[in-house]
Amino acid sequence: MAAALLITGTVGVGKTSVADAVGDVLADEGVPNAVIDLDWLRRAWPAPPGDPFNSELTMRNLRAVAANFRQAGAERLVLAGVIEHRDERARHEEVLGVPLAVCRIHVPLAETHRRLRGRHVHDPQGLDWHLNRAGELADILDAAKVEDFTVDGTKALKQVAEEAIKRWRV
Repeated sequence: MAAALLITGTVGVGKTSVADAVGDVLADEGVPNAVIDLDWLRRAWPAPPGDPFNSELTMRNLRAVAANFRQAGAERLVLAGVIEHRDERARHEEVLGVPLAVCRIHVPLAETHRRLRGRHVHDPQGLDWHLNRAGELADILDAAKVEDFTVDGTKALKQVAEEAIKRWRV
């Protein structure tokens, strides 16, 4: 039975890195899988009025990409992205066409800020936006409780991925 795991969390916690590592661990176990970074499915400019994060475009692209990966044999879909509300979670599951589990990666805000400073060393405007968004998004995610489980993102990457898989097992 096919299934999907969405790795979520605030900016800078390592969602994409964890999703990649989960895909690698699954491949090492012989589990056919595909990794999808939702940021790339929404990356278009300009965003339409009222949809600053290109949510509708993301959903259209995700429906097509997920179907293509499943038709190609992927049994597990691993996504990296942010969902801020429970209704978004339901929409993702509907678009994916398979059961969805959500893993939130937790990293203390001070560590997240340290990571963001390293990532945006040559992008001061981007750094300011991401530093502000990290705390704002953490509060949103704390209130929304869209996750099924949380994993400590301060451990070694492979450990984080293995813990996510262990908690997800379908």
